[in-house]
Amino acid sequence: MLQVQLEVGPDPAEVGRARRWARSRLAGSGIGDDEPLAETLILLISELVTNAVVHTGCPAVLRMLFGEPGVRVEVADASDRAPAPRQAAGDDTGGRGLELVDGLADRWGWQREGAGKRIWCEVDRAEKAAADCASDGPPQDHPSGREPRVYL
Repeated sequence: MLQVQLEVGPDPAEVGRARRWARSRLAGSGIGDDEPLAETLILLISELVTNAVVHTGCPAVLRMLFGEPGVRVEVADASDRAPAPRQAAGDDTGGRGLELVDGLADRWGWQREGAGKRIWCEVDRAEKAAADCASDGPPQDHPSGREPRVYL
């Protein structure tokens, strides 16, 4: 398993730097910039890093772990405040980050880590996702036992 990480400062401008860094690491791992997997991962990274920077005001560490069945993204920060999914109203400009993570990731969660926490998500590689789509029923390994949500 290959693991790479980036320290992210407590500044919203760091989100763009994290996205650029992640794109270069994805390309280095053999995931092409034009692959749907890359776009999904970049969106997930953007949401998790934004949440860490905006809602905690603390520095964070972004990690990407490449292995089987796919890619794991982790963002660790020093805040002990648990992530709290919100219900955004139609015109709200925020409050959809964890909803997007839930809809796009195959698995996600969080855990306490020292005085802070780590939020993680996993996205399976395309071959497995294609096999799940071809099956006769919902994916059996989805932690909630439900069909993954799709947001358009």
